[in-house]
Amino acid sequence: MLIKNVNIVLADKEVFGDVSVKDGKIAEIIKKERPQNNDANYLVPGFIDVHIHGSNNYDAMDADSAAIEKMALSLVKEGTTGFLPTTMTQTIQNVENALEAIAVYHKNQNPMATEVYGVHLEGPFINEGAAGAQPKNCIIKPTIEVFEAFNKKANNLIKKVSLAPEIEGSIELIKYLKANQIVASVAHTKANYATVKAGMEAGLTSLTHFYNAMTPLHHRDIGVVGAGLLHNEMNAELIFDEIHVSVAAAKVLLQAKGVNNVTLITDSMRAKYMPEGESELGGQTVYIKNNEARLFDGTLAGSILKMNDGYRNLVKDLNLSVVEASIMASVNPAKQLNLFNEVGSIEVGKKANLVILDKNFNVVETIIKGQSVYKA
Repeated sequence: MLIKNVNIVLADKEVFGDVSVKDGKIAEIIKKERPQNNDANYLVPGFIDVHIHGSNNYDAMDADSAAIEKMALSLVKEGTTGFLPTTMTQTIQNVENALEAIAVYHKNQNPMATEVYGVHLEGPFINEGAAGAQPKNCIIKPTIEVFEAFNKKANNLIKKVSLAPEIEGSIELIKYLKANQIVASVAHTKANYATVKAGMEAGLTSLTHFYNAMTPLHHRDIGVVGAGLLHNEMNAELIFDEIHVSVAAAKVLLQAKGVNNVTLITDSMRAKYMPEGESELGGQTVYIKNNEARLFDGTLAGSILKMNDGYRNLVKDLNLSVVEASIMASVNPAKQLNLFNEVGSIEVGKKANLVILDKNFNVVETIIKGQSVYKA
């Protein structure tokens, strides 16, 4: 495969030219002189979504490997080439059933679909007072034993765990996660700054859907938001649909942390790609209107954001370069999952997981392991 005359978005700069693909990998980057009237498409590294519950009327909690496949088949349309199906707070049995189904699909993945890189376990180890759209009646205290049982059902695929560090047992679990190279992320939390600091010392390295369902910044105790802005040891997830987080708040985050410490996510639920109306999340009815997903009481319940739309928002509304946007959408998640030697940037020898975007950031074509899996 030869991808000709594109603006190639590398990890540190943008160049014009061709990219040659052989045996599923990037074989050569051929730089050429940029034409004067350059309206060529962009070639960007495939997006990696580390926090996504559902899409196309399917959900990671459906406990059905066919549902994971159908979800993965829909994600190629937005340029996502790798993802972590994300579970949510539910009964132990429901979570275990969901994990088993993801593990079954992972063993025999559809080559035309977005790759499953592992699982993101969001909940059930969270604070009732910051549950958001997570069902409170299913919240449990964290223990290493419960987590190990979850990971066994998942065939050791859990790569990221979102939890509240102030809950009894959390610090011990965070230490265990760090020792086992699993990302520990602060989420759905009422923690104060001292607790977050203790969590960081134990191994917290991530902030789940930053600003949302966490202690806000206060000048006497900077809380979780303040800790995130202050400490670049923690990478912040950003749902940039401009509903969960305003443009101004996103600017504050990036001014404090820089693009190297923020990861674009969708946190999308099953209503993505579906018409407006009623949907479902964690057994709760969700109402979709004006691109928003909310519970009956108005609580935001995930998003219906597509990765390429989030990418467009970064460039158009935050004035980021395409290189900076790709750091947030591809480089950072690949690094977080220890996959950057294989994916996440356009480099010779890496997997040819690529997306061609037009000048308005609509997906023209998605390529996974050198194979065209979607064309608009």
